[in-house]
Amino acid sequence: MGKIIGWIDDRFPLMKMWNEHLAEYYAPKNFNFWYYFGSLALLVLVIQIVSGIFLAMHYKPDAELAFASVEYIMRDVPYGWLIRYIHSTGATAFFVVVYLHMLRGLMYGSYKKPRELIWLFGMFIYLCLMAEAFMGYLLPWGQMSYWGAQVIISLFGAIPVIGDDLTLWIRGDFVISDATLNRFYSLHIVALPLVLIFLVIAHILALHEVGSNNPDGVEIKKNKDANGIPLDGIPFHPYYTVKDIVGVAVFLFFFATVMFYFPDGGGYLLEHANFVASDPLKTPEHIVPVWYFTPFYAILRAVPDKLLGVGAMGAAIILLFFMPWIDRCKVKSIRYRSIIYKINLGVFIVSFVVLGWLAMQHVTTTITLLSQLFSILYFGFFIVLYITSKNEQTKPVPDRVTE
Repeated sequence: MGKIIGWIDDRFPLMKMWNEHLAEYYAPKNFNFWYYFGSLALLVLVIQIVSGIFLAMHYKPDAELAFASVEYIMRDVPYGWLIRYIHSTGATAFFVVVYLHMLRGLMYGSYKKPRELIWLFGMFIYLCLMAEAFMGYLLPWGQMSYWGAQVIISLFGAIPVIGDDLTLWIRGDFVISDATLNRFYSLHIVALPLVLIFLVIAHILALHEVGSNNPDGVEIKKNKDANGIPLDGIPFHPYYTVKDIVGVAVFLFFFATVMFYFPDGGGYLLEHANFVASDPLKTPEHIVPVWYFTPFYAILRAVPDKLLGVGAMGAAIILLFFMPWIDRCKVKSIRYRSIIYKINLGVFIVSFVVLGWLAMQHVTTTITLLSQLFSILYFGFFIVLYITSKNEQTKPVPDRVTE
């Protein structure tokens, strides 16, 4: 075996990669529960790619056959129902772990110097995931797939000058049709996964270049022994690989529970209207995007003007890209931040969750007013953070990580 590995190493940096990114990559020794979600996101990516390959073997990207092919997968393909539910549950799980991963970054300041590029790669991964999920959502060609795509694509028409041409280009036709389905299928199974894999690799390489953050926000590279090993670090393998295996086991338990017992999530994960074939002549009573898009959809609905609504929805995502420069506080971790930051972040989290719920409700005067209020609170987080963070009264940060 040693000779085989040596032969490979002479031609490919196998052991060098193993050592740099696992065996000799030193991570802070005080990782907690919040540090599971990065590895879980990588796990779900693998699950989605593998299950997606098997679904693509039987799916027909044809407006006349797409819905029937999904029914064929569910009813006639051996274990097709299992593969389909793995993929649909995986889509939900992906956004759950990514949102929790992003929350961890906000709590512990993982976007601050020298990790700005890691955060930017992560945000591009998030954007790519949104595009991937939206295009995959169209593929079952059910009622909600068709009309949800109709609503989302029509938003691009609000862009001045180029809006109509851009909408036509995205659809590939004057209406959502076979051309739309084919191009979304191609992007969903080929182009976007390639971009996503590239971004994930870049995200991990950037992380391992500067080192992982930790709950104390202390740079472990500042304190090293005579051999250059961080005093507060431990090798990622085997310590954190074993730790992550425990997280994977717990995650897969919940994943399997949802997949086998609640695959439609009561209509929130797989909408009931999507089990009906698409009908361009019959609009569903209540068109709502999937839950992971609903906070931004609520912001869109809260603004009466269509163009301003699209702008507000876009700004809600784009502002997250600028977190490294909006937050001007030198302290990273929420443990040592002021009560103002803690309250501000808490209000932001609540507003995000409530906006998601509001978007699922029928439009009424009360729902619109609440959407406007919580949209203000959402954007208020960034404004308050920028104003208060520069001269924020923080607690002393320890020189070494705490156990």
